[in-house]
This record gives sequence, C-alpha cells and structure tokens, in this order.
Amino acid sequence: MRIATLAVCILPVFTTPLLQAGDTRERDIVYLRTEGVAMTMDVFVPEKPNGIGIIKIVSGGWKSRYDKVTDDYGSPYTDHGYTVFAVMHGSQPRYQVRDIMEFMHRAVRFIRSNADRWKIDPDRLGVTGASAGGHLSLVLATKGGPGDPKAEDPIDRASSAVQAAAVFYPPTDYLNWSEPGDDCVGVGKQSRWQPAFGDESKTAEGRQTLGRHMSSIYHVSEKTPPVLIIHGDADPIVPLFQSESFKKAAESKNVPIELIVKEGAKHGWPDRIDDEVHFLEWFEKNLKN
Repeated sequence: MRIATLAVCILPVFTTPLLQAGDTRERDIVYLRTEGVAMTMDVFVPEKPNGIGIIKIVSGGWKSRYDKVTDDYGSPYTDHGYTVFAVMHGSQPRYQVRDIMEFMHRAVRFIRSNADRWKIDPDRLGVTGASAGGHLSLVLATKGGPGDPKAEDPIDRASSAVQAAAVFYPPTDYLNWSEPGDDCVGVGKQSRWQPAFGDESKTAEGRQTLGRHMSSIYHVSEKTPPVLIIHGDADPIVPLFQSESFKKAAESKNVPIELIVKEGAKHGWPDRIDDEVHFLEWFEKNLKN
C-alpha cells in the first residue's frame, strides 16, 4: 500500500499536553538496575482498560530521552482502552546495541511479571517504536521468547515475547543496508553510529557476528507475530530496502505482515501521529481477538 504525502507549511502550535480525564500516569517505574543506573518506564493507564498492553520504545539512534514522554504519549492507544508502557533505556555510547537489546527483553519480562498490577493479559502485548525504536521492536518480535527457568530473579524467568508489532522505518538488516552486500555494522553509511556498535564492529568477522545478532531479519520464524511497517520511500537515513527485505523474509515464513509506503516521506514527517491510526487498527485486529 502506498500513501501520497503533500509538502505543506505547518506553523508550530505550542500547547500543554494533558492526560484524558480518568487516565493516570505512573512515572519512573524501575524495571532494571545495572551499574548503579535505574532503567525506567512510565505507565499510562486509561480510565477503562481493555486488558491489553502496548509497549512504546522511547529510542532514537539508540538514545532514550525522558522529555519525549509527554502526558499525551499514550494516545491514541489509551483513548481506546490500551495500557501503554513508555520504556526507556540506557543510551549509547555508554551502553551499546547488544546491551540495549537485553534491556528491552528485560522490560517485557518485567511487564509480563507484573501483569496483575496493571490488570493486563500477559499474553496480549503489542510493541511499537520508530527508527531505533522500530529496530528494537522487531528484535522483540523475532527474538523474544522464554526466560531462564533457573534464573535467581523471577522476572528473568518470564517470557519476553510479544504478540504483535507496528513500527515506523525500522533498520532490519545491517549486513545488507541499501542493497545486497552493503555492510553497515558501524561502517559505511552507518559509520557515525560506530560507538553504538562497539569494538566488535571494527573487524569484518565481528561485524558479521554482530550484524546477524542485532538484525531482526535473520530471526524471523513461523512463530514471529503479525508485523505492520510504515516507511517513507524518500528516507535518507534508513532506506526503504530495509522494510521491503523484512517483508519478503516474513512472507517466506507465512508471518502476517503489511508494509505501508509513504510516497515522498523522509525519516519522519510532521503528521506522523496521524498514521498511528493504522497501528491502532493493527493492534485491534491482532490483539483483541
């Protein structure tokens, strides 16, 4: 599906975002402590919860900024009864992509372990994010799974699987970035992100290992949940090739997938929030039934 976009001049409107009447926001819920640092999430609970959780990953360039989480961050999902978990993580370069991926698995395990606390069904969790947040969402969709039954911490025994994903312009294959053989594991078109990849990306062998580990396309299976992607065909940062390749991989495993291509759209667009209606419809279709 392709959606045309128009170039328009939009004047900024400065408003104070507010929670909908009856909704609540729980701030700074700690899901992990590591090296003296607390990893947190904010939880947006609607007035009339429908029992389904949506995990929104707060990440851009594998950096997580709390100021992005405004009081309307849970919308439009909370407007329709979804409980929203705004998950933040330690940022690169202090924490590298391998670390951040594990933080996300831990966050899902924490949410599932505390399902009763927020009155959600632990087996109906959706995940969403954009760019790096989209990358991490698809990592959960393809690599999420059982915890360690022998773990001392009961949270680490829980599953990190999600049941649906809906993302914007996600990186999916760092070994074939804009065309087959285009290695971008901290080199080439992604060289500016090298600190996020760490020393492993400094050798060809290391890039192959890391590239396969962090690229969701290599972990698609028949168990991968339904995935919706929206991607602009003029994206100069994450090429559309990434989403097209993931779609083919998903189709080869009979995974329900839809790719919506925004004609003329780059890496983000002013009215992106309006496109989340497609995500809402996706979650309604795949999580409510």
